[in-house]
Amino acid sequence: MDKINALLRQINEADAILVGAASGMSTAAGMDFWYEDSLLYNTEIRYYADKYGFHGIFNGFYNHFESEEEHWGFYLAALDMILNLPAQKPTYKNLKRLLKDKDYHIMTTNQDTLFFQDFPAEKISEIQGSWNYFQSERPSSDQNLYSTRQLLAQVQDQVREHKLPKTAIPYSPVNGAKLIPWARGPEFLEGKRYFEEHKKINQFLGQHQGQKILFLELGVGRMTPMFIQEPFWEMTNAMKQAFYVNINPKDALTHPQIVDRSLLIHEDINDVLAAAVQKLEGKNV
Repeated sequence: MDKINALLRQINEADAILVGAASGMSTAAGMDFWYEDSLLYNTEIRYYADKYGFHGIFNGFYNHFESEEEHWGFYLAALDMILNLPAQKPTYKNLKRLLKDKDYHIMTTNQDTLFFQDFPAEKISEIQGSWNYFQSERPSSDQNLYSTRQLLAQVQDQVREHKLPKTAIPYSPVNGAKLIPWARGPEFLEGKRYFEEHKKINQFLGQHQGQKILFLELGVGRMTPMFIQEPFWEMTNAMKQAFYVNINPKDALTHPQIVDRSLLIHEDINDVLAAAVQKLEGKNV
């Protein structure tokens, strides 16, 4: 409870809050279908998981399917679930309640679009792509992104026996290349939207230059610390009024240079945010 009080004190004292969230945030919200054999699978995903023996749809995206038609059948089933399944726990809603009286921005490496269920788009920067879009497999000659929801509406009802007919498989209208999800990988498109997402972060930081900024890190693991965690450490070190909070049941770490301006909470993110909201709304901070 002392750490909950400390968290609420830092939120209250901050002039602005930059949230950095990664896969641990989705896990905390009960979205356990990424890396395990989940009860949340829809019937189509269950078919592919049973047939190929993969655990979690993340592995499904790297599975070798028997045909391009079946691969697209999986794509459509997975994306329908990713874009339309609501969070199973109120993790995001509790974060919104904690941030409601503050100027804040959210940067996330998550591509699952869950933040959009509770936060406005202008407050979110997806810095590693988004399942909301497809791109050309040859982005050097095709700088366009294509709406996943529009694609689903056009072809999803054409799936038969877990396959999308070859005649319905979409291709880039610019260069005829295959479409792939706009997510970090060898062919990832760093085009106009990518830079706009980073521009929003820079503008937010510029607006609050010289003020007390709280860097609130949620669920960032050690696989890719260079996108959120290490920049948060560097900025906290450079901005002497800044403070850094890391909530992570496994990897609540900080850099030795900012240990005196860090709060580490080694607990479940959902439980911490829920306790903080309860404490805040009970007006017993």
